[in-house]
Amino acid sequence: MTSKSLRVTRDLEPDLWREFLHDNPQASIFHTPEMFEVFSQAARHRPTCWAVVDESSCPLALLTPVEVSVLARPFHPLSSRAVAYGGVLCEPSARGRQALTTLMQAYSRHPHATAIFTELRNQTDVADLQPILESAGYHYEGHLNYLIDLTQSEETLWRRINRSGRQGIRAAEIKGVTVIEGTSEDHVDEGYEVLRGIYARTRVPLADRSLFMAAFRLLTPRGMLKLLLARYEGRTIGAVFDLHYKDRIFGWYGGADRTFHGLAANELLIWHIIRRGQEQGMVTFDFGGAGKPGVPYGPRDFKAKFGGELVNYGRNTCVHAPWRLRIAEAGYELRRRLA
Repeated sequence: MTSKSLRVTRDLEPDLWREFLHDNPQASIFHTPEMFEVFSQAARHRPTCWAVVDESSCPLALLTPVEVSVLARPFHPLSSRAVAYGGVLCEPSARGRQALTTLMQAYSRHPHATAIFTELRNQTDVADLQPILESAGYHYEGHLNYLIDLTQSEETLWRRINRSGRQGIRAAEIKGVTVIEGTSEDHVDEGYEVLRGIYARTRVPLADRSLFMAAFRLLTPRGMLKLLLARYEGRTIGAVFDLHYKDRIFGWYGGADRTFHGLAANELLIWHIIRRGQEQGMVTFDFGGAGKPGVPYGPRDFKAKFGGELVNYGRNTCVHAPWRLRIAEAGYELRRRLA
């Protein structure tokens, strides 16, 4: 196939889109049209679809960056970034790599009026694609993650959790912490309030409530989202929003109220996800990130308790507006100090 037979498009036919993902082992939930629709309905999120198709309009390469803004207008240009949460995706062949080269060239030529940079969050090992990404201006930087193999027996999964983790889970159960599955929008509100408290304490911006509501309404009926709530004495003290796609569970958002730190609600929630995933025949639990190599990161220490495999698939970033990035970074640090 020659490059002349390849065509860049911003609009994919949904059935062909899903078929392309079904046949690609590296596809993630973030590449799906369902997740695209979730982001479409979330405040300060604007997803875009970029694809290269063949003469039959079948996708060969895909990029689905979401323009995310932390601040409202008129500060939108100083807080907007494009994030491809699933990274790039292409057919695992020579023509797929050719299509990806064409795609990245087209995306790079596109004027990025508001996004300061585009970040590709690699969900799988894309070392073989790095020359294409680097040549398009996407600098690689290490980023860690933990993956748990759910094909192991429940007994093995339990033994792989370190001693403090197992003690925390047992203590949570003895003290009366329970885990329920969220089935209503009221439950989404409860989970969101837990997250809002966590993010306020760490002075990190949290996505708007509309993102979680859209995910609940669109993904839950398809079995692509599970909301788990940790309860203690009638109060919700922890929550996890996890995404399901093919044989993989992705830890999207989660945490527990620090006021109840001694109850180990976080540990109990993660163990619940692992055990349930193993029972349902899922293959992998993806913790959703563990920070940069060599940089202390509390959540990485917590995730390490569960005995998963530490991987470094990294991220690729291209800065479109260096001067705006410098201003945004300075403003972000000032905001955190004053918060």
